[in-house]
Amino acid sequence: MSVYKIEPAEKLKAVRNILDRKESYRQAADRLGVALSSVQQWMSIYKSDGAEAFFQKKNKHYSKELKQKAVLDYLNGEGSQLYICQKYGIRSKSKLQNWIKKYNGYEELKSSRTGESIVMTKGRKTTFEERVEIVQYCIAHDRNYADAAAKYEVSYQQARNYTIKYESGGVNALHDRRGHSKPVDEMSELEKLRAENKILRAEKYRAEMEVSFLKKLDEIERGRN
Repeated sequence: MSVYKIEPAEKLKAVRNILDRKESYRQAADRLGVALSSVQQWMSIYKSDGAEAFFQKKNKHYSKELKQKAVLDYLNGEGSQLYICQKYGIRSKSKLQNWIKKYNGYEELKSSRTGESIVMTKGRKTTFEERVEIVQYCIAHDRNYADAAAKYEVSYQQARNYTIKYESGGVNALHDRRGHSKPVDEMSELEKLRAENKILRAEKYRAEMEVSFLKKLDEIERGRN
């Protein structure tokens, strides 16, 4: 596989070579040292958005309606992931997989423009135990800070900050150091372990769900090819 980034011009050249029958998908992939699926994805991008799509720096936005149609088409057996991506002009299979994962997790699919899915809930003071619960929820639900904010009646920024603090400093970082809770050095080892285990269970659950989901998708793909 390629260890360097393929330039947009090279991607476009590969696509045009295939269209002109100068080389096959496999030959283009071998020449550039990339996976066959990558070349297939470039063709999908070209067919949906044209040559200029390879040179655009801005991310493409997708409406809620398009996401729902793409997911339902795939789940209803209307075609492979690659076919659905080509049909709806989706830039990568990983995006479609993520939408399917959210759909299967009963999460509402929302437009991908920045800020549209953020719940503007006013922040409030929280206890250490509440912060642990919020982080546990965020990790178990794929960092869905908006849902966590609504569920625990905190701000989106609080849910996000607590999760980031935990990931960088562990449960100790979730303590309020302004004197309103028990200092970190007074926590018993049992208290620390209980808090850590609660979040670790969420991490394990999320990892198991991810593996299970990808296995199911792979089985579906093999059945359609």
